[in-house]
Amino acid sequence: MNKTDQDLPPAAQRALAEAEERRRNATAPDRPKELGGRDGLDPVRYGDWEKKGLAVDF
Repeated sequence: MNKTDQDLPPAAQRALAEAEERRRNATAPDRPKELGGRDGLDPVRYGDWEKKGLAVDF
């Protein structure tokens, strides 16, 4: 914990510790690879709505 965490009530400190433990134990979901999908960065996140010069929509 850092110095600002020590200023928190005990319940908040416990909640932060539990959240950190969950993050350490978390595993990435096992998802199948998309077939025929886009290459590169996610268009929703990066605003790239074109593929081979064609505007695409979902």
